[in-house]
Amino acid sequence: MTKEKIKEKLEMKILVTTFIVLLLGVNGNLVADEIVHKFKSPSFSGIGTSAHYLTIENQEFNRKEANKAELKAYKEQLKREAENTTLARFIRNLESRIYAQLSRQLVDALFGEDPSTSGTLELLGNTIEYSVSEDGTMITLKITDAEGNVTEITVPIGSFTF
Repeated sequence: MTKEKIKEKLEMKILVTTFIVLLLGVNGNLVADEIVHKFKSPSFSGIGTSAHYLTIENQEFNRKEANKAELKAYKEQLKREAENTTLARFIRNLESRIYAQLSRQLVDALFGEDPSTSGTLELLGNTIEYSVSEDGTMITLKITDAEGNVTEITVPIGSFTF
């Protein structure tokens, strides 16, 4: 036999011996158990179910509240934008000037050079009646709203100043 053949046989014997030793060594450490499946979700397993449901309910509630708040903020933004248009500002300015003019006419009628002793003014469904007392010391304002409620105010003429 040649050296090469002897070497091959020796390598084969070492390989087989190593395989048998490994097989015996590994075989002693093998342990088996049954496979058990457990659900992680509390909805299926039942463990911690109430806390799980409470968490889901809180998330749904918070999301609904966030949606409501977002919708409210959007509506308020639209309202602010509508109130800030050029036309809306013009109408507010016009109303202010009309009310100022009405107020000036009422003051002139009561305290002007030729004051009247009584009068009536219709304003937005409200009736304002004024009358000066016979001695000229008191003004009585009688305000009747659209529903018929009456408010009466008596103001002394000469005793108040700004």
